Amino acid sequence: MFIQTESTPNPATLKFLPGRDVMGEGQVADFPTKESGNRSSLARALFETPEVSRVFFGADFISVTKRDGDWKHIKPAILGTIMEHFTRGLPLLEGTAEERDDANYGEGDPEIVAQIRELIDTRVRPAVAQDGGDIIFKGFDGGAGIVFLHLQGSCAGCPSSTLTLKNGIENMLRHYVPEVNAVEAV
Repeated sequence: MFIQTESTPNPATLKFLPGRDVMGEGQVADFPTKESGNRSSLARALFETPEVSRVFFGADFISVTKRDGDWKHIKPAILGTIMEHFTRGLPLLEGTAEERDDANYGEGDPEIVAQIRELIDTRVRPAVAQDGGDIIFKGFDGGAGIVFLHLQGSCAGCPSSTLTLKNGIENMLRHYVPEVNAVEAV
């Protein structure tokens, strides 16, 4: 098994490409803490490396965020853990526990929400997946014109995430959906 790596805009995150499906198309799993990784044997094993602070599974990649240290010292352990997991044929996730966020961020006009979701799914998510992350639509406050998005993987904590949200996503949404006034991360 050959695992490629790619850098991401977040210098603390490295993207690992095992050359096979990880979560499958359109599916993601984010483990922002060691405790949240308990439902995945691979996430648990990756968190055994002391420098690992976050694990994210995308369609065909794994993003690992480090808290400190040099990638040249951390990368071999992570590569070995990923290789062992896939060569042993272990399941990626255990149980059916779904992360839930029951916070209400508003919905607004269903037609506008559908436009926003479509733009995020077709233009934003594929682009940020290339950088080892994901952005999830959480809601739209129609009165204020605010779109609420949740950043995952390498996007969470990335130094350029605010720039991406404001100059990239917000400008694109405002162009196509005039009712959008701002984008906020939640």
